[in-house]
Amino acid sequence: MRAYFLVALITALVTYLSTFAVRWTAKRFNIHPAIRERDVHKSPTPRIGGVAMFIGLLVGVLAAASFGWFEPIFLNPGPIWAVVLASGVIIIVGLLDDLIELDWTAKMGGQMGAAWILASSGIQIVSLPIGGITVGSFGVSLAATVFVVVLIMNAVNFIDGLDGLAAGVVGIGTLAFFVYTYLLAQQTSPTNYFSTAGLLAAIVLGMVLGFLPHNWRPAKIFMGDSGAMLLGLLMAVGAITVTGSIDPATVTRNDLLPALIPLALPVLILILPLLDLLLAVVRRLRRGQSPFAADREHIHHQLQDLGHGHQGAVLVFYHWTALVSVTLLLFFWLDFPPVMVIFGFWLLVALMHTYWPVFKKIYKFRRAVRGK
Repeated sequence: MRAYFLVALITALVTYLSTFAVRWTAKRFNIHPAIRERDVHKSPTPRIGGVAMFIGLLVGVLAAASFGWFEPIFLNPGPIWAVVLASGVIIIVGLLDDLIELDWTAKMGGQMGAAWILASSGIQIVSLPIGGITVGSFGVSLAATVFVVVLIMNAVNFIDGLDGLAAGVVGIGTLAFFVYTYLLAQQTSPTNYFSTAGLLAAIVLGMVLGFLPHNWRPAKIFMGDSGAMLLGLLMAVGAITVTGSIDPATVTRNDLLPALIPLALPVLILILPLLDLLLAVVRRLRRGQSPFAADREHIHHQLQDLGHGHQGAVLVFYHWTALVSVTLLLFFWLDFPPVMVIFGFWLLVALMHTYWPVFKKIYKFRRAVRGK
C-alpha cells in the first residue's frame, strides 16, 4: 500500500505543479477558446489541462518503474508502455479538438486508434467470468475492446461540463476501484499485491488530486477533451486488465458477483454519464446533427435547471458516484441482503438530495398559499 501511495503522491505533485506551468503557457500565448453559448463560465479559460495530467502520468509510470516493488509489472513492460503511447495519441487528438474543433469522424478515428494500440499490445477483453465464457476470435476480442475503451472515454468526456465534475467523479470511482484491485490481489496473490490495474488506479488518483485544486470552482483551467478522454482511457484499461487477471473457469456461483465487479464498477459509476451519452447521441442524430455536436441539454445542465447551483449539481454527481462505488465494494464484506438494505436507504437519501430544490419550491409555495 505504501508503494501505491508514494506513486500517487508523486503523480499528484507533478500534476499540480505542471498545471501551473500549463496555465502560465496558456495565458502567455493566449491559448484559450472563446466562450460558447452553452458554457457556464463567464471568462475565457484554457482547456489544455490534459497536458499537465499526461505529464503526471509519465512521471508516475517512470517513478513506478524505478521502484523495486513494481518489478513484476515491468518484467513485461509492453502493455504499460502501450498505455502511455495510447495516452499520448489521445492527448494529441484531444488538444487538436480543443484548439481547432476536429470533425467528429477524425476524433472518433483517433479514439479508435488509441484503443487499437491497447488491444494490439495484449490489453484485450478475452474472456468473461461467467461460466468460463470466451469472447471469441481475435477480431471479436479486438472489436469488443475498442468499443469499451471508446465508450468509456466519451462517457467521461461528456460530463466534463462543470468545474470539478469529471475529475471528482473519476476520483471517487477510481478510489473504489483501487480498493477493489488491492483486495483482489490479496486474495489471488498473497505474496505480491502489485498489479497493472492497481498501479494505473494509483496514478489516476494522483492525476485528479493534483489537477482538482486548479479545476475547482471557479476553475482556472479545464482538462479539456484531452484530459477527459485520457481519464476515460485509463479507467477502461484498469477494468479490462483486472478482468483479464481472473480465470473465468475457476469462478463459482458464489464468486460471480465479486468477479464481475471489475467490469461493473467502471460502467456503473459512470451510469449517469453513459445515460447522458446515449440520450445526447439519440437527440443529436434525431436532429440530423453529429453525435459529437455540442448542446446545453446534458444531465448536469438539467440539474441546474432543476434548481441546483453550479456546485450543487457537481455534488449530486459525486453523491451518486459514491453510492454506486461503495455499494459494490460492500459485496466484498457483506452478503447480498444487508448490502441491498444499505443501498435502499442510501438511494432514498440520494433521491432527496437530487430533488431537494423541487421540495424547497413546493414547501415555499405551500407557505405562500397558507399566508394568503
